[in-house]
Amino acid sequence: MSDPLIRLDHVEKSFPQGAQRSWVLRNIGMEVPAGDFVSITGPSGSGKSTLLGILGLMDTHFDGEYWLDGVAVHEASTRQRQDLQRDKVGFIFQHYHLIDDLTVAENLELPLQYRPVSGSERRARVADLLDRFQMVGKKDLYPNQLSGGQQQQVAVARAIISRPALLLADEPTGALHSTQATQIMGLLQELNDDGMTIIQVTHNPTCAASARRQLSLFDGWLKQDGEA
Repeated sequence: MSDPLIRLDHVEKSFPQGAQRSWVLRNIGMEVPAGDFVSITGPSGSGKSTLLGILGLMDTHFDGEYWLDGVAVHEASTRQRQDLQRDKVGFIFQHYHLIDDLTVAENLELPLQYRPVSGSERRARVADLLDRFQMVGKKDLYPNQLSGGQQQQVAVARAIISRPALLLADEPTGALHSTQATQIMGLLQELNDDGMTIIQVTHNPTCAASARRQLSLFDGWLKQDGEA
């Protein structure tokens, strides 16, 4: 059996609070095999965004061990973590984070400009995703000319154009109405069916149920769905 794409062993996060410590994550252990689709739910303040930040190598101050695609993140240098994040991780955010003065096509191409990808290959990947997401007719529009659902489609396409091993989604439907949310979740399921590993945090139980597996966080403790 191959090693999991993600393995967390005894991962913890805390802050000093007077003579004591305020715990955000407690003794997190988790394995995510390649091709999995995991939803993490929990109330506000439960540690969901903190855990996602650690998984995405945005937060490097934690205790314990984190392995990503065989690399010991907890032992890696700053440069190694930056390279790992660039090469292995894609992000989708609740509020899209598109560049307002770039067109749809230019937003999609942007991540590839920081990678050793030729101009012809960049254009080919952009054209492929525009076609796949049925956005060819919108390639020259700007974000403010799109609906919320369309902007999130662009954000999803931008997140996967570098072909990351891991796609992290932070409340990807939180700013959308129900029809748009259903479309985005259907898109994530298609990507997962194609083999992409996805971890999302969400408050929406319907969106959470779209994943193959559900985990919950409460007061920093992680539980499998159905655990007491």
